Amino acid sequence: MKFTSLVKLNTYYNDTCECELKNTAKQAVFGNGNPKARVVFIGEAPGKKEDETGVPFVGAAGKFLTEMLQSIKMDRTDVYITNTVKYRPPENRDPTPTEKQQCRAWLVAELNYIKPDVIVFLGRHALNSFFPELSISDAHGKIIDTKKYKNTENTSVITELKTTHFLPLYHPAAALYNGGMRATLLKDFKQIPKILKKLSGK
Repeated sequence: MKFTSLVKLNTYYNDTCECELKNTAKQAVFGNGNPKARVVFIGEAPGKKEDETGVPFVGAAGKFLTEMLQSIKMDRTDVYITNTVKYRPPENRDPTPTEKQQCRAWLVAELNYIKPDVIVFLGRHALNSFFPELSISDAHGKIIDTKKYKNTENTSVITELKTTHFLPLYHPAAALYNGGMRATLLKDFKQIPKILKKLSGK
């Protein structure tokens, strides 16, 4: 199915999505940002503030994400930010595999509409939605190029995406409770402009 705008895409999937979280969330939290972004960030799930505002990453973790973007001379208008599930899980619990699967088509459609050069996974839930065999503690800060990557367990989802370059990072929320994690995230974040420069052939 082809859509003429992300607004129409999001509206369609919000109307048709059968995710059980719809029953407890206040509203869907659509992805937000530049529809022509070269970089898309995928988080885990909306939290309380996101559920209230309908905008992803507006809480404390979102402020740190904005700070990290500024560290590489970018801001939220340059990128696109979304989540593996579009509705807040009750009490901010982890989304279940079933809930993530119920939002899967929406997320894949969103990513393929934008066709970013690189997709950045924020945390293990986003990473494991596409690379279930990888550990965030081992994979963070390392570029995954699916043209070179061999994965027999999950090839259907990987080939379903038009993007071929991925960067796993720890979730910004982790840095709120761990100072060492903050330094690691800022360091790993510096991979983003390097990837973009390489893909531009400059």
